[in-house]
This record gives sequence, C-alpha cells and structure tokens, in this order.
Amino acid sequence: MHKVPLKKPLKRGENEITEINLREPDTGTLRGLEMFSILRMDVNTHRQLVPRISDITANEFDMLKPSDLVALQTEVVGFFTE
Repeated sequence: MHKVPLKKPLKRGENEITEINLREPDTGTLRGLEMFSILRMDVNTHRQLVPRISDITANEFDMLKPSDLVALQTEVVGFFTE
C-alpha cells in the first residue's frame, strides 16, 4: 500500500482525508484503459483508474488541488516504472 499525503485535505462529510492510500493495479483493474494515457498522466484516464485502486471516489478526485493531483499521478505512474 502506497500513501500519498495531501497538501489540501479533502472533505468527506464530517471527516477530512489527509492522505490517499493506493494499491498496485492488477490487469483486471486496467481493463478499458489505455496504458499510454496512464503513463502520460491523462487526467480523465486517472480519474477512472484512481478510484479503482484507492480509497477516494471520482468526485473526490475532481476536488484535488493541482499539486496533489500531480503527486498522486506520479505515484500511480511509478507502479509501471518500478
């Protein structure tokens, strides 16, 4: 499990999400997504993938601060370059 700390926490009801937990994707998780789009950090593709491998929803993904988005995307791409 990889943890990505957020500079700007997300709100979920009364709770704040201060970090996002990511698990390494498997082949089934990648179904319907283009590998090249994942590697070039396409926001729409990551919006589909991140909820599949993390503890946030697509709507919460939409609320990420740009620097948190890039940090999260970098961590995701890291799964494919290790």
